[in-house]
Amino acid sequence: MKPEALAKTGEPRPGEPTSREEGARKPTKRRDAMVLSVLPLYVFTFLFVIGPLVYMLVLSFLRRAEVWGVTLEFTFENYANILKPVYLKTFLESLKLACLTTLLVALFGYPFGYFMARQNAAWKRRIMVLLMIPFWTSSLVRLYGWIIIFRANGVLDGLLMALNITNAPLKVLYTYAAVVVGMVYALVPFMIFAVYSSAEKLDWQLVEAARDLGATPFQAFWTVSFKLTLPGLLSGIVLTFIPSMGLFFIADILGGNKVVLVGNLIQEQLMKARNWPFAAALSVVLLTLTSIMIALYRKISGVKDLEGLV
Repeated sequence: MKPEALAKTGEPRPGEPTSREEGARKPTKRRDAMVLSVLPLYVFTFLFVIGPLVYMLVLSFLRRAEVWGVTLEFTFENYANILKPVYLKTFLESLKLACLTTLLVALFGYPFGYFMARQNAAWKRRIMVLLMIPFWTSSLVRLYGWIIIFRANGVLDGLLMALNITNAPLKVLYTYAAVVVGMVYALVPFMIFAVYSSAEKLDWQLVEAARDLGATPFQAFWTVSFKLTLPGLLSGIVLTFIPSMGLFFIADILGGNKVVLVGNLIQEQLMKARNWPFAAALSVVLLTLTSIMIALYRKISGVKDLEGLV
């Protein structure tokens, strides 16, 4: 049959793709385009996330060289050294400080985030801006501001003596209390945002229904509001507990090297002792603790994503 006749009958010419073949090619092209669009993300993840983690894990099982670097010799010595009293005490002190910091952050951050979610849209924006303004400056600059407040004859001493509360300058700077204040100041916004993100999704009609059924304000809060905002509180605990063990610069600036955290120990092993495998082992333990915290958060709250981040 001639090509003109084929065209009139609607049949494809020899060598031309059929409609079925064209339909099969479209999903293939769409799939190829999708793979190309996500390929940079996978490359970035493998190079800058999975790669460094695997390197750190492998490094933690190697032995330190006598002069510089490491030797390719498998050992559990680095993890066994963590159980030595001097290093174990550092871990326990870091856990103690992390628990205290998380407790204080929850006491301050949960009510703030909860009542912030109950404000109208205009006040929500104003409070959000006030919380974000400190992040526009370096955390080091803000911590040096606390030095001006806590130092002898500083702002705090001048205020207390002006109110006749104290008669002599206090020794607050370079103490444990100063480090706790710095930790709470640095981490409380994360708790506020996590609780706010959870409380903003709360259906306040459920609270009103509980009140209509005879519940007191506290009972309505405890049985409805608190349970529905519990994922935000748990997310804030995760976001504050783990960093409070590793924010070594806060302990250095406000504690004067009197408070040693796991982060200080890792920095010392990397920069001074040049014991990279032991520093990697400490980092792996912190990473494991972080993973356990996130797993517990998901199991208790039933939420996969951390509130306040997504």
